[in-house]
Amino acid sequence: MAENTASYAWKLRWLNARNRMLANPAFQRFAMRNPLMRRTARYHANAMFAVITGFVQTKALTATVDAGVIRRLSAGPASTADLAQGAGLPQEAMQRLLGAAKAIDLVELAAPDLWVLGQRGAALSTNQGALAMIEHHKIFYDDLADPIAMLKGGRGQGKLAAFWTYAPAAGQGLPAASDAASWQGGGEGAVAPYSALMAASQPMVAEQVLDAYDFSRHTCLMDVGGGHGAFLAEVAQRHPRLSLKLFDLPAVVDGAKAKLAARGLSHVSLHGGSFRDDPLPQGADVISLVRICHDHDDDVVRALLRKAHAALPPGGRLLLAEPMAGTMGAEVMGDAYFGLYLWAMGSGRPRTVAAYLALLAEAGFGSAREVATALPMVTRLIVAQR
Repeated sequence: MAENTASYAWKLRWLNARNRMLANPAFQRFAMRNPLMRRTARYHANAMFAVITGFVQTKALTATVDAGVIRRLSAGPASTADLAQGAGLPQEAMQRLLGAAKAIDLVELAAPDLWVLGQRGAALSTNQGALAMIEHHKIFYDDLADPIAMLKGGRGQGKLAAFWTYAPAAGQGLPAASDAASWQGGGEGAVAPYSALMAASQPMVAEQVLDAYDFSRHTCLMDVGGGHGAFLAEVAQRHPRLSLKLFDLPAVVDGAKAKLAARGLSHVSLHGGSFRDDPLPQGADVISLVRICHDHDDDVVRALLRKAHAALPPGGRLLLAEPMAGTMGAEVMGDAYFGLYLWAMGSGRPRTVAAYLALLAEAGFGSAREVATALPMVTRLIVAQR
């Protein structure tokens, strides 16, 4: 430990000196007055204030969606009175909400008292995944009401853990195979809420994966933990000749049958089981894990990757797609958001690309590499070959 600290002594000296300078009120005043430093000082001051007030922006977004403003303005311009009547709010209250929404570019004025969607509002209005997450976050807000209490209490002690019924209860570790029903969520009704959320948010992830990776080189894809088949449905649109398999908990697979049939995908081969307890079916030359691994702890992920390796033929590929820690420009998503979200959920942790590459090598994959996606904040992609 002493040797390790000594090797970073120069960095510690620099950081301590930097922080003493930045904390000095005299330096802060000097930076704001100096023409060469003023822009940088203002940027960091504004960024810090945005963090301090970020919860208000989040709540303003939620209120704007819940009040039906986004939905109403997607149909065309409206006055404050029209929006207030639709939301059941006093006109003065709607005016205050619209002011907040305008500040974060959800709405804007096209003329005096004539509101239209702002740039962010227009993009949000058709993003069903983002709208579903806004609604879902109400559960997370309750767990974050006292974040220190949440952290002291240990993982998975709040409402978010109850929502994700497949996660083991905090302190229980992995369930025994004989107790699988306790974490498989019971029947279809119990797993429906999280399956619906995953289905709503899956298209934006699927688009990133499909734009980055060519599935035409394969004959059969198996999506593990594929929910109601939202990812497979997106793949099928671009690669209709590809054979498809879905593997998920039995209750989830039961709910997938009708949804896949409604999309003309009755030919998808459905396999109910648990990747904790059961081997993965063979026959696919590519397996996808889309937003699966970061939900689970290291021992579960190690076992899952070994099962994927065993299920693939020589030369078969594994696709691992999800937001990851250490993503430049998206640290808030990969490290802050998922770090606390998965703690509240009671299972999993954010991992870097390097951490996944090490786990894949440990599982026996001969080579693995990251394939760039257009929006790494939404998902990064690692391709491993057996």
